[in-house]
Amino acid sequence: MFALDSQAARLATRLSFFVGGFGLSCWAPLIPFVRAQLQLDAGVLGSLLLCLGLGSVSAMVVTGAISARYGSRPIIALSGFLLAVTVMLLPLAQNTLQLAATLLLFGAALGSLDVAMNLHAVEVEKAAQRSLMSGFHAMFSVGGFAGSAIMTLMLAMHMSTASSALIAAMVLAILMLFTWPRLAQTPQAKHGPFFSVPKGIVLVMALLTGIAFLVEGAMLDWSALLITESGLVPTAQGGLPYIVFSVAMLSGRFFGDALSQRLGDRVLLLWGGAVAVLGIMIAVFAHTALSALAGFVLIGAGAANTAPILFRLAGAQTDMPTGLAVAAISTVGYSGVLLGPALIGFVAQQIGLPNAFIMLAGLLALVPLSAGRMTSTKRR
Repeated sequence: MFALDSQAARLATRLSFFVGGFGLSCWAPLIPFVRAQLQLDAGVLGSLLLCLGLGSVSAMVVTGAISARYGSRPIIALSGFLLAVTVMLLPLAQNTLQLAATLLLFGAALGSLDVAMNLHAVEVEKAAQRSLMSGFHAMFSVGGFAGSAIMTLMLAMHMSTASSALIAAMVLAILMLFTWPRLAQTPQAKHGPFFSVPKGIVLVMALLTGIAFLVEGAMLDWSALLITESGLVPTAQGGLPYIVFSVAMLSGRFFGDALSQRLGDRVLLLWGGAVAVLGIMIAVFAHTALSALAGFVLIGAGAANTAPILFRLAGAQTDMPTGLAVAAISTVGYSGVLLGPALIGFVAQQIGLPNAFIMLAGLLALVPLSAGRMTSTKRR
């Protein structure tokens, strides 16, 4: 076990985020194969996918308090190894009930890991006394790219889904075996509730985190339709907006810690949020493909550091214990990813997709408008 301010603890935190992104992304390439294997229609598949979200949110609600009581180290280790096991089991499901149960466990592992690793990251950053959170979150994106690329490559080589998932699970297990001993023991609270409704500044942080993650979900699910329905690019090139958005977001997170150190969290929230709002408006009203793609670059770069900064601020506020605060913003944030794109689809059906994106820009504008309030809270 290493001290919170050690290089080993920082490496373990980065690897924890990488494991989370890697494990989550392994599932997406498996979906078509599992659907065909179990002969699932779209409705049943949608219901099964909700099991993943239900498992994640349910675990998030209690993981923050458990991590605060016993430390995040054992939770990261347990959820990381459970993630490896469930990745291996996903393609082995023989019926919908088995798949639903596996997805619940898969989601619970992801949700628990998400909260515990963010709590560990908050404490490691405090001990280091410098900004590290954006770099930690960038590793989640790197893990997501690596997991989807490796899984897709194995399936493209006509390896069976079971063999591909087993190799992915082995990679996860090896990473966790390397990570676990290097995790630091975070502070533990002897007493405290196992669940608490977000209150005070934490409630505002949670809502802003939900908006930030909603933007990410909207880019994944709706950016292609926005640019292709406007006739700016052919359908075959509909993936370009999400590609440039992802690259810009990853780049923004890699540089986010240095910017936070130099400019401060308030400036980064204010101008980052404003740039992202401007990017949405450019993408909506663009008359050329190049200008639309420039808008998506601005969205990714501007929104890149919103969630990492809010997690950092959750560890600094005094309205709630850190563990409960991190759990609250993780839960609301994940709900934004899970429910937000569906809500955008409903709104788009009523008023059109461009107008739905304009409403999204209005929600995102709350980030720069709240920057001063978020960064003026009393620190621990």
